Amino acid sequence: MRMWWLPSQLSSRESKKPRAPSEAQKKRRQQAEARESKLHTDVDHGEGRIKYVLTGEGAGTVFVIDEKTGNIHVTKTLDREEKAQYTLLAQAVDRASNRPLEPPSEFIIKVQDINDNPPVFLQGPYHATVPEMSNVGTSVIQVTAHDADDPTYGNSAKLVYTVLEGLPFFSVDPQTGVIRTATPNMDRETQQEFLVVVQAKDMGGHTGGLSGSTTVTVTLSDVNDNPPRFPQSSYQFSVVETAPPGSAVGRLRAHDPDEGENALLAYSILEGGDGAEAFAIHTDMLGQDGIITLKKVGEAPQKYGVLLSFFLLGALIWEPLSIHPSI
Repeated sequence: MRMWWLPSQLSSRESKKPRAPSEAQKKRRQQAEARESKLHTDVDHGEGRIKYVLTGEGAGTVFVIDEKTGNIHVTKTLDREEKAQYTLLAQAVDRASNRPLEPPSEFIIKVQDINDNPPVFLQGPYHATVPEMSNVGTSVIQVTAHDADDPTYGNSAKLVYTVLEGLPFFSVDPQTGVIRTATPNMDRETQQEFLVVVQAKDMGGHTGGLSGSTTVTVTLSDVNDNPPRFPQSSYQFSVVETAPPGSAVGRLRAHDPDEGENALLAYSILEGGDGAEAFAIHTDMLGQDGIITLKKVGEAPQKYGVLLSFFLLGALIWEPLSIHPSI
């Protein structure tokens, strides 16, 4: 078995319209012609009695043999990504009788790769979520590009990843494509969504390499990093002195910029003082408002000072609250 390497050239299917060959293409074509394969038998003494015959993959279309000399030629440009190698059989026969003069010889012709395919992100565009306030270096997502060129030959398929858009908030590992946070204290309440553009470039990222890009939409998920706040520093409500227990006195609402469960509120009145004995507070079904109700009937007009406690997963706020019984 014999083996030859032939440099690949751009296939006609890779160009939408015919164009004049570049100098590099001309040079590759010349190299291909110079590196032609040749079959020769010891019984060939140059008398013209020998005829060389070629069969197998691409025989007569991609490859032809000079029946007099045994030279094997490539008839058209080759695309390694379309077919990486060809197996051929060549044989010397008697020109007059077609009788084989020796067993057939097997030729494997491998097409040598050139860098004619840009990296492609097959799974993009990407979407990822990372908690706000994550530490620098927190892994967000891995992006992967595919290059159809031969990874075992040269640097045609050696990719390097870089961030084109999304700095300084995110970085990417040049070799693995893993995107990480690059800025501390990213606050969802300030900016919830980021667009990151990542490029993959072959030839190890060097000049002349082909490139492709993809987008990654990164959303910051909420963490409980904001305490609830009341919009007012104090509140005043009035209640009839003879109002029965359970009567509604007033409604309060605090604001929490977090979202979801982190923004659900629970209200309570601190123990101690007249206010805790006279009034109760409960949270409405939506987890937003605190509803103050009367616990006991007042005996005389009084002014109660109430300390209101407000819980949000361990957060606690004290706000002064004045309630004036009506006469």
